Amino acid sequence: MAKPYQTPETDINDIMLLEPEATYSYAHYLRWSFEERVELIKGKVFHMSPAPNRAHQDISGNLHGILWSFLRKKKCKAYAAPFDVRLPQKPSDPDNRIFSVVQPDICVVCDPSKLDDKGCSGAPDIMVEILSPSTSSKDLKDKFSLYEENGVKEYWVVYPGEKVVEVFVLRSDGKYSQSLKFTDDESVTSTAVPGLTIDVNDIFDY
Repeated sequence: MAKPYQTPETDINDIMLLEPEATYSYAHYLRWSFEERVELIKGKVFHMSPAPNRAHQDISGNLHGILWSFLRKKKCKAYAAPFDVRLPQKPSDPDNRIFSVVQPDICVVCDPSKLDDKGCSGAPDIMVEILSPSTSSKDLKDKFSLYEENGVKEYWVVYPGEKVVEVFVLRSDGKYSQSLKFTDDESVTSTAVPGLTIDVNDIFDY
């Protein structure tokens, strides 16, 4: 059984005060004022990597810029981290019943009703994670399962060292298809956002 959180009404400004075995909700998350960035996955705290390196930022900037330009004046919108995505089990769940809050490197949201001043509530259409050594296990295992379970239509995993983009597409049975990998001189074509095609070389142009 998960250890209960003892002081739900207390603001926390020191990450060391978090209890590793406790289960936290978005209501708790909103009370944390420490500088470190964290995510919640099924109530458990996952530390995010320190400030991303330059290659990570170049890739993120390139990809977000391409998406922003393509989606300009369209219904879908692209957002880059830090941007909170809450993944409630039910759309009506209050903050204290939401146990997954993530900050993908980039996400694309095509349902305006999911957007509010806090970020996004519900599954975006595309989630993009740019791997780093400290987050690769979380991105490839925990987030893969989380995004699949919550119905994220496409999950893009970007490998900076190999200059590869791996894409998982949600099938009609709610499971991700076997991944497709794209590299130099190839293009990623999205099924979640019709008409979106991105040259891999443009993503890694830095």
